[in-house]
Amino acid sequence: MSAAEAAAELGISRATLYAYVSRGMIRSHPEDDGTRTRRYDAADVRKLKERQDVRRDPGKVAETALDWGAPLRESALTLIEGGRLYYRGRDAVTLARDLTVEQTAAMLWVGREEEAERLFAYPPAAIGSTCQRLLAELGNSAAIERLQAALPLLAMEDLEAFDLRPGQVAMTGARLLKRMALLATGEIERMDSASIAESLAQAWRPDLSSAASLLSAALILCADHELNVSSFTARCVASAGSSPYAVVSGGLAALLGVKHGGNTGRVEALLQECGAPENARATLAGRVRRGDGVPGFGHPLYPDGDPRGRMLLDITASACPNSSGLRLANALAEQGRSILHHEPNLDFGLCTIRAALDLPPGSALTLFALGRTIGWIAHAIEEYQADTLIRPRARYTGGRPEEHG
Repeated sequence: MSAAEAAAELGISRATLYAYVSRGMIRSHPEDDGTRTRRYDAADVRKLKERQDVRRDPGKVAETALDWGAPLRESALTLIEGGRLYYRGRDAVTLARDLTVEQTAAMLWVGREEEAERLFAYPPAAIGSTCQRLLAELGNSAAIERLQAALPLLAMEDLEAFDLRPGQVAMTGARLLKRMALLATGEIERMDSASIAESLAQAWRPDLSSAASLLSAALILCADHELNVSSFTARCVASAGSSPYAVVSGGLAALLGVKHGGNTGRVEALLQECGAPENARATLAGRVRRGDGVPGFGHPLYPDGDPRGRMLLDITASACPNSSGLRLANALAEQGRSILHHEPNLDFGLCTIRAALDLPPGSALTLFALGRTIGWIAHAIEEYQADTLIRPRARYTGGRPEEHG
């Protein structure tokens, strides 16, 4: 934000704005144009405005809570603080290096990563004939479309999923996650005991030994992100007493939106539009001039850069140092930092993996969905235990009954 925009947003003078900066309440950054002009961190301005609103009008808190506002639901799952992401108090970036997907799921679902072996002990159950016929009719459709279509049919085959006790929901989550991985790769008849990341790697890049660890990290970093729109949707569905399959279906429907996980499709299109590393600056400059927007950069909760995007770029560089897809993504990331003053986010990181590994189109969104399923199940467990229906009230703004006689 410019000084004028920040001051206007807060309803203060520039002198007061500069005082807030000097006290460390709002960060500022110099422009790269050789002048003394500075830009002011929009996230800091919004946080300060929220505190002002609470003091002036406590009722305003409830009104804005659904739009990056004050917390409205208690959860022991995820903390976003100081530019870092934590699962149950443990740094998610560290977990992505040290744990498996199954261990991360067990930690989020039952609080103990050691339970992973028990929860995921059995190979995935066979996909039923009705679901197989549907998948055959879908043919070469995108993996995410296969998942969305198959989930209701999988639910019909799994009567144990209606047991909503926490331990049983965790077992259902393990069955569901393994079957979703098979659906994503199209290898629905596979019944071995390979891990989820190994199953994906063997289907997509069996020639690359490091693919499984790279995909594992991506899934873990996607696992949860507090009350994003898909996880809040999942909690609403769970609060109604619906099964975990319905919870995941609801979360997936929200994830597909272009303002959420569907934004990965826009990032993939950006990479395709750029085509070659030497075109990166011209591509971004053209979008900025046209006002088209540049997907894949910045995040309101991480003013100094999304740690998930940073890690995914780093580990992709280690796993695929000679990949042409990686060179293209790195060139765009460099120009994004220079032109936009923002760091690559999770969406960009997932699309970098997709480009570097030369995965099928839409694979970034598929990875997002598989990883976030872990979080949706964890949120469902919390809601089942809370046993209260999420039912906010609306502030009515339409015509009054008396106006209609």
